[in-house]
Amino acid sequence: MNVYLKATVVSVLFLAAFLIIWALLTTVKTEEVAATKLSAAEVEELSSDSLPPADVEKLAADGLVPDQIQQISDLGVTLSDIDAAGGLGAFGFTTGGVAEEATETSGFPSPKLVWKESWEQLSNPFYDKGPNDKGIGIQLKYSLMRVGLGFGLAVLVAVPLGFLIGMSKVLSLALSPYIQILKPISPLAWLPVALYIIKDSEQASIFVIFVCSIWPMLINTAFAVSNVKGDYLNIGRTLELSPLRQAFTIILPAVAPTIFTGMRISIGIAWLVIVAAEMVIGGIGVGHFVWNEWNGLNLASMLFAIVVIGIVGLLLDAFIGLFVKKFSYHE
Repeated sequence: MNVYLKATVVSVLFLAAFLIIWALLTTVKTEEVAATKLSAAEVEELSSDSLPPADVEKLAADGLVPDQIQQISDLGVTLSDIDAAGGLGAFGFTTGGVAEEATETSGFPSPKLVWKESWEQLSNPFYDKGPNDKGIGIQLKYSLMRVGLGFGLAVLVAVPLGFLIGMSKVLSLALSPYIQILKPISPLAWLPVALYIIKDSEQASIFVIFVCSIWPMLINTAFAVSNVKGDYLNIGRTLELSPLRQAFTIILPAVAPTIFTGMRISIGIAWLVIVAAEMVIGGIGVGHFVWNEWNGLNLASMLFAIVVIGIVGLLLDAFIGLFVKKFSYHE
């Protein structure tokens, strides 16, 4: 059997085992409550203008006891009003069939509920019902735009600067302490600084992506350029190439795989950071979407968004990986 086929089978088995364990852990046992038996006199006593005898009998059949039915009767609402408000659960009554419904939608969601929520979200991913109610497609669009701008700016700065550092021993030694100091700082630590200076949350989030993306590309580029084989450089000297032409015709092709590897690392970090940044700054974006669903205790929707974040991250990594593969070479 081909090694890739074996890996696929093992991967599918791992996923199946995970889903089975998840389903078993989130299975809720429910007990059906028997209908409450009421005499004709009790039905008449509990009835009101808004709650006719037929509705009283229906509530009793759902397992509500006389005290609960009396409370509903005193509220002066009809069964239609109760259904419009979200059912008996909206009024705090969780007995009988209502209790079964409540246990299915509370606590940690099962794979079935997450799948149901995923289908609903993906069936209309670009809906727009106001500032705090937008589809996952719109949320992803804004997040990807921020990542694209911040990452693109980092490429424009990191690659040329990495070349200069790699080609100059003096510049490498001079800038190394600053790079080593700035590199370990969490990108989110720069967010308050950016908000204070820029005074715009959108631009501040792009700046944070720029900061977190620049270091892997800068370090990889500088390292690769400084370690280009001497034989390649000797060819350039023999051909009397200018430093600029030597950089483009000899050094760049030699270091391209390493540069794209740095980009691959950077795009993963950028996608990770934008989610956290959007949780802080709010607005539109997949990070804010996750936080908003958590605040609304819609855990199924939150888990769906987390899975989407992972899939998008995988696609971004695979996209940059295509360039790594394209520019790789064997000596």
